[in-house]
Amino acid sequence: MTTEQLIQLSHYIPILTTFISVYFAYIILSRYMEKKEAFYMLWWGLGVIAYGAGTCVESINTLFGWSELNFKLWYILGALLGGAPLAIGSAYLLMGKKIGHISVWILLTTVSITSVFVILSPINMSLVDPLIMNAKVLEWQSIRKVSPFINGMAGIFLIGGAFYSAFNFRKVKEYRNRYIGNIYITIGAILPGIGGGFSRGGFTEALYIGEFVGILMIWFGYMYCKRPVISEQSVQTTSSR
Repeated sequence: MTTEQLIQLSHYIPILTTFISVYFAYIILSRYMEKKEAFYMLWWGLGVIAYGAGTCVESINTLFGWSELNFKLWYILGALLGGAPLAIGSAYLLMGKKIGHISVWILLTTVSITSVFVILSPINMSLVDPLIMNAKVLEWQSIRKVSPFINGMAGIFLIGGAFYSAFNFRKVKEYRNRYIGNIYITIGAILPGIGGGFSRGGFTEALYIGEFVGILMIWFGYMYCKRPVISEQSVQTTSSR
């Protein structure tokens, strides 16, 4: 298989990412329904839905071709929302409801206002590549200055929160599963950002790969964190073997 064929094949990765995200969101939101006071789980579930919605419009582009409507949906769902809802879930978990509520209003206000400009922005059709979606086609390029701010703040809460949790659990044997889980989540949260950096340079395929591996890592991390706490007796038994 040639390099060009591999690149073309990578355009189908978002389809798989979308299905994984839908099932993962179902798992999280099902748990939230059992514990409705856990706002962090609600926003983690919504975050995975937003994640999957972004890869869904990437899938539509692959299957049906480029369109202005689909491109703008991709920019709003991917570049603006991105991992922000997931990060809000982490804010609720680590910093409480007050900070979580404030974060929600900041996100909704920023994304809503910026989305209006995205919708109204003309498209430079001469820069459109029918195979991939890239924000360089927006005539109002100043819009692109907002997404690094949103994604940067999301990174602080999501990546920083997961790393902080892993750091706290690293020496506690009973919570080793949570230490490992948060390491997975940290790596998974970083990968789409790396792919997004390549995407801004025109290599959108790296974004597709980063999104796919990233959601898998976050899922693995979540499942590790939900494993039963290792009892002291289990730790002693394991150590004696």
